[in-house]
Amino acid sequence: MGHRPARVAEMIHKELASRLLLEVKDPRVTPVSITHVKVSTDLSVATVEYTPLGGGEPSDELVEGLASVARSLRGPIGRALRLRHAPELRFVIDRHTDEAVRMTNLLGKLEEQRADREEGE
Repeated sequence: MGHRPARVAEMIHKELASRLLLEVKDPRVTPVSITHVKVSTDLSVATVEYTPLGGGEPSDELVEGLASVARSLRGPIGRALRLRHAPELRFVIDRHTDEAVRMTNLLGKLEEQRADREEGE
């Protein structure tokens, strides 16, 4: 990814996090954590990875709400960032974070088992 898409992704991340928290009134859109934003090299698409606050799978209502909000936020975000063409916002669930938590938990359990074995010797 070049410098410009990375900079635009960072700006979208900040702007979107603020707008989701303060402006979105759609009851389907419950609090989410935006974990990563990736913008295509031609700046036409911004893929927004998120996790519901508290973890777990997003509800169907949340997925639908974010898709609806994506259309309504595209213009305001483009104007706020002074982009000639605002990228299409695509929300996708971040599977990496859940996987990292699962792996951390597994490593913790292995460490406990090793410590228990060493104590028994």
